[in-house]
Amino acid sequence: AMLGALGCIFPELLNGAGFDLPVWFKAGGTIFDKGIDYLGNPSLVHAQSALAVLAVQVVLMGASEAYRFNGGPLGEPKDIIYPGGAFDPLGFAKDPSKAAELKVKEIKN
Repeated sequence: AMLGALGCIFPELLNGAGFDLPVWFKAGGTIFDKGIDYLGNPSLVHAQSALAVLAVQVVLMGASEAYRFNGGPLGEPKDIIYPGGAFDPLGFAKDPSKAAELKVKEIKN
């Protein structure tokens, strides 16, 4: 949520500094008008097709999820759905009863 707020506020601040960016709620629709220039540079990536962007997104997310599901860089995970290992840098899941309580709290949230 905080990154989403930053993504809404940052283009507005850049527009105040002289950039020509669409407002946050119209930014996705620019792909249908003139295409999207990533980082404002048309020679870098100029996306003109929403279907091509969707296809690339599905392939990249599918590959990363398959990598995670198959153990990733840390070997075979114990529980592939819930946190632990690299997804638990503060060690909240070390105590099984506390981890079960935190899982329920996360779902209720």
